[in-house]
Amino acid sequence: MMSMAIATTKSISYPAAEGGRVYRAVVTLCFALFFLLLPVLAARAEMNIQEVKSKKGVTAWLVEDHSIPLIAIRFVFDGGTAQDPSGKEGLVNLMTGLFDEGAGDLDSEAFQMGLDDAGAEMSFQAARDGTYGSMRMLSDQKDEAFGLLKLAVNSPRFDQAPIDRIRAQILSGILANERDPNTIGQQRWLRAIYGQHPYARPDEGNKDSLATITADDLRAFHKANFARGGLHVAVVGDIDAATLSGRLDEVFGGLPDRQTLAPVADIKPKLGQQLEVNYELPQTSLQLAWPGVKRSDPDFYAAVLMNEILGGSTFTSRLYEQVREKRGLAYSVSSDLVDHEHSNALLVTTATRSDRAAQTLSIVRQVVKDMAENGPTEEELAATKKYMIGAYAINNLDSSSSIAATLVELQLDNLGIDYIKRRAALINAVTLADVKAAAKKLLSADPAVMVIGPPLVQVAGGGKG
Repeated sequence: MMSMAIATTKSISYPAAEGGRVYRAVVTLCFALFFLLLPVLAARAEMNIQEVKSKKGVTAWLVEDHSIPLIAIRFVFDGGTAQDPSGKEGLVNLMTGLFDEGAGDLDSEAFQMGLDDAGAEMSFQAARDGTYGSMRMLSDQKDEAFGLLKLAVNSPRFDQAPIDRIRAQILSGILANERDPNTIGQQRWLRAIYGQHPYARPDEGNKDSLATITADDLRAFHKANFARGGLHVAVVGDIDAATLSGRLDEVFGGLPDRQTLAPVADIKPKLGQQLEVNYELPQTSLQLAWPGVKRSDPDFYAAVLMNEILGGSTFTSRLYEQVREKRGLAYSVSSDLVDHEHSNALLVTTATRSDRAAQTLSIVRQVVKDMAENGPTEEELAATKKYMIGAYAINNLDSSSSIAATLVELQLDNLGIDYIKRRAALINAVTLADVKAAAKKLLSADPAVMVIGPPLVQVAGGGKG
């Protein structure tokens, strides 16, 4: 799942001629590395994914790899920061910072010493639609590591001293960003396009809401959220299916059967508006939003291919060519399909010198308009298909942790255990007419636009590069 974020690139201009030399050198290096790694990663793409179901009904996808004595586990429970109760925003984020701060009969210091002794790494993260956890461990110390993970998942202590310390750390970050233009802009942007929906709220909460969160609040959400019914698990490494089955019950088997989550409504971002967050800055950040596409929609792959040609590819997209290569207006420019459980969008982000912001915004709009009206060429589509098929292993299957993370996301998207084998055929089945139709459907709307920097009227006449 991709998140909405404002681009914060630090360079304000890039000479086109120099950019061309750097571009060619980087592309040459990337392609060289790609073809060197291709045989290894192609083998990963053909890996065997097993479905393991424990006696208590916990299901996981497993990729056995006994070449290295490591095990990586990744899991997610449905329901993330969108579940924060009103007035207690930041609850889920605070909770995820406390799982290694004591569990069972181990206080914070003892638990973290146990992780060190076991040679294990454990982490939890809060996302809008899910609460994620992961652990990497040495296979010969899996008894100790899985034991600690069991305690964290089932019996977090939520002691007051760690709550106060982690809350203070989060609050420190919030206060540090109170005057940051990009943070302020992001918060206004979310409110503008999502209104009163939970997606409009900052994941970390605010200083007032954090102050209201108690240990009882954390325990109540943990009880409602951590249940087998909303659990998705992937494991990669030096462990077999029979052993994993027992470990799944050890860690997750004692959880309740069902979650108790608050309903979250679907919402379409409010487009057709321009938000200016005015600050006297040398660099202006631009963000534009068009309609997105659901992962389950039949035209999803057509939209993905179109987006890759528009701005998804780092060095070869149309936006990169027009904004950076030809005019040197920005260090980077990109487009992304943002797919949340209850909303989706296509975002374009860039940052440029403030006296060239109006020109950059105009160029971005023109590139998008041309894609909406004419779509890509056959040559662009063929090259993008080849790249997307070939680069999948590099982007998603380059380590045990990344494989586990990819498998969890495939479960969340209900793509099936054989998706990796079917993916190339799904992409190749997309026609030029399909991509043109997706471009017209998504990019013909009047976008939402955010400008962080001096008012555009001050710079509208400048920057004619």
